Amino acid sequence: MDQPPAAPAGPAAIRAEILRQTSARGPDRSICPSEVARALAGGDDGPWRPLMAPVRRAAAELARAGRIDILRKGKPVPPEAMRGVIRLRAAPAAASTGE
Repeated sequence: MDQPPAAPAGPAAIRAEILRQTSARGPDRSICPSEVARALAGGDDGPWRPLMAPVRRAAAELARAGRIDILRKGKPVPPEAMRGVIRLRAAPAAASTGE
């Protein structure tokens, strides 16, 4: 019997997954946004690609709030400059307070 499709991840679930993964890696390591999309879609075989735009939007919100850093070529960039290949990491202040 086939599994029913997973419910689409809402903005709160996406933000929570970004924070969970970046916190688990710590402020010295980063994650790829596709890792968040894959986790929410149930793995590589799940429909994760449509989640990429919502993951990027949620990352921008979290960066504006100071919860994460968006990295481009290894350097923090403001959400407005987010384009192309990016990585996400816990903001140093957020990681030290355990948020």
